[in-house]
Amino acid sequence: MIGPGTEKDITMNNDVFITCALTGAGDTTGKSPYVPVTPEQIADSAIKAAKAGAAIAHIHVRDIETGQGNRDREAFREVVARIRDSDTDVIINLTTGMGGDYTPDPDDPSRAAEGSDMASPEDRVLHIEELLPEICSLDVATMNFPDGAFMNVPSHLRIMADQIKAAGIKPELECFDLGHVRLANQLIKEGHIDEPPLFQICLGVPWGAPADPESLITMRNLLPEGANWSAFGISRMQIPIAATSVIGGGNVRVGLEDNLYLDRGVLATNEQLVDRAVGVIERLGSKVLSPAETRQKLGLTQQH
Repeated sequence: MIGPGTEKDITMNNDVFITCALTGAGDTTGKSPYVPVTPEQIADSAIKAAKAGAAIAHIHVRDIETGQGNRDREAFREVVARIRDSDTDVIINLTTGMGGDYTPDPDDPSRAAEGSDMASPEDRVLHIEELLPEICSLDVATMNFPDGAFMNVPSHLRIMADQIKAAGIKPELECFDLGHVRLANQLIKEGHIDEPPLFQICLGVPWGAPADPESLITMRNLLPEGANWSAFGISRMQIPIAATSVIGGGNVRVGLEDNLYLDRGVLATNEQLVDRAVGVIERLGSKVLSPAETRQKLGLTQQH
């Protein structure tokens, strides 16, 4: 296993898969009319992203009335059913990130303030066990957010990873800083996650690693041998990090979860961001993989 400070040779990735993160859970719906909110909108956006070249659709759901992210299993059911019923060949990747947001009450920090969303590890994977996506995210991250914290303690991660493994689903290990990669490596070593693992290097999120080439390569250098990995940068660094990831040997994530703009002042749709990523990858001389080719690359043995 690669240790801290160890460098790997940089070999460009010639066979690249694209993940489209469709909507996320951030407060973005008031900033762009193109952020999908309803299950129908989210599913339609996944289908359009797949037609534009995305092999994987990373899916959150939102409250229809408020637009805020939530964990509603019925919404997940509808999104997944609509995608599957469309016969669109896209790999479904459902989030397990919701349920770890904690803001302390200003009068009693031992209590959660309004707006916190804390759930048991078992509850956070119920929709995964029911709907059986090919991939689900596993945020290996406890970190500060502007007004609170995103909490994923090791004991909870072990429970979630074991249930995901038992369901036959590949976890995408989302890492926002160096220590998160180290913890993910420990979970792999302990047998909670099957090899080869799949990592997502997440850059530019306050207060995680910055969205720059040095951070990307440093985190990449900590990944275990044989790992598949992808990377994204938020906001204006989405496309630059996409290019850097391919050059550094990785794959690409784009989408409205991470960035709302196609160009300065020009709001994007998910399919436009995927199309832009396709252009960058092909201009670098690499091939964009189909969902079938991505399944083979990731060792996904069952299309649920």
